[in-house]
Amino acid sequence: MKTLSEERTIQLLYILRTRFAKHIHRHKEFEWAEIEDHLLKNQGKLWSLNEMEESEGEPDVVGYENGHYIYCDCSPETPKGRRSLCYDSEALESRKEHKPKGSAQEMAAEMGAELLTEEQYFHLQTLGTFDSKTSSWLSTPPEIRKLGGAIFGDRRFGRVFIYHNGAESYYGVRGFRTRLTV
Repeated sequence: MKTLSEERTIQLLYILRTRFAKHIHRHKEFEWAEIEDHLLKNQGKLWSLNEMEESEGEPDVVGYENGHYIYCDCSPETPKGRRSLCYDSEALESRKEHKPKGSAQEMAAEMGAELLTEEQYFHLQTLGTFDSKTSSWLSTPPEIRKLGGAIFGDRRFGRVFIYHNGAESYYGVRGFRTRLTV
C-alpha cells in the first residue's frame, strides 16, 4: 500500500478541508470531522487523493454510498496533468505514429481511482459547471469499446453532452476525471 509522509498528509488534509468548506453546496449533509476521521483510517486512499490533487483534479466530496464517501475531481476544466491521452492501453498500442504519453484508464488505475461513468458525470454536472472548454473521457460501455470507440463528455451552451470518438484519439483539451470511494 502506498502512503504519504506525515507532513504531506497534514498538507493534503488542509487542502481538502479548505475545499470542503469553500464548496459546501456539494455536500451540505456531511461533517468534515467525520470525513477526516474516515480518511485517516484509509491511508492508501489518501495517497490516491494526493495523486488526484497533484495532477490538478481538485478532488472534493460529492456523495456517500454503501458506507463510503465519494470523491470526484471538481476542477473547473479537465485536470491539466491528465490531458493528451488516448482512452486505454489497447488504443495506445494501436497507434503506430504520434503516440500520446499514455492512456486515461491506465493513469486512473495507477492513481488508484476510476473514470467516471456517464451517470456519474451527469451527477457531477449538477454540482457546478465543469468542462466548458475541455472534455473528459468517460468509462465506456464494453459494446462501444469492442467496436473501437470510447465516450467523453463536456458542457457547452449550458448543456451536458456525451460524444464518441475513436479510443486511440487524443487532444490537448481532453483528459479525464476520476472517482474514488473512501
